[in-house]
Amino acid sequence: MATELIIATTNKGKINEFKQLLEGEGTIVKSLLDYQTISDIPETGVTFHENAAIKAETLCRLLNRTVIADDSGLEIDALNGEPGVYSARYAGEQKDDQANIDKVLHELQDVPEGQRTARFVCVMAVAQPDEETIFFKGQFEGAIATSRQGENGFGYDPIFYVPALGKTAAELTSDEKNERSHRGKAIQELLKYKNLFDL
Repeated sequence: MATELIIATTNKGKINEFKQLLEGEGTIVKSLLDYQTISDIPETGVTFHENAAIKAETLCRLLNRTVIADDSGLEIDALNGEPGVYSARYAGEQKDDQANIDKVLHELQDVPEGQRTARFVCVMAVAQPDEETIFFKGQFEGAIATSRQGENGFGYDPIFYVPALGKTAAELTSDEKNERSHRGKAIQELLKYKNLFDL
């Protein structure tokens, strides 16, 4: 019998990645898009761990079901780790991917190639009724390109350059990205937690 997992997000890009990575493991992935009466949960934490826990635990209490939530973002060394937990709303509360990319490129316009190192970070929280929340983490190392390249992915993918492949994340296939990405790595750690898949 398939395990049904609820992901605490309305972000279609994230939902697709979860489905690609988990549904082949005998699971059915649902999201906040399947629960129209529940609004998006505000991210009021100041760390990835806090935001992931807030989302997972809130939805777990509402549904009395196991819920997975992730908080992820881009950390740029030359910007002292910004945008970090504010990645989705770096250029404003409207969460505009293109505006966010424009702001990053503007902030880094005088930063030379060797100093544009960055990483995507994903912290995943799993909240289960009457259980302590558990966490999984993944990182995806790279650098910030000087311009957009590629049409795949979402968020900052068009400017996140992967030196080992000579491509941005937006130029990778789904399989290439899932194998290396911060979310893919966090999910690989989650898959080792067998109790979750024996509910």
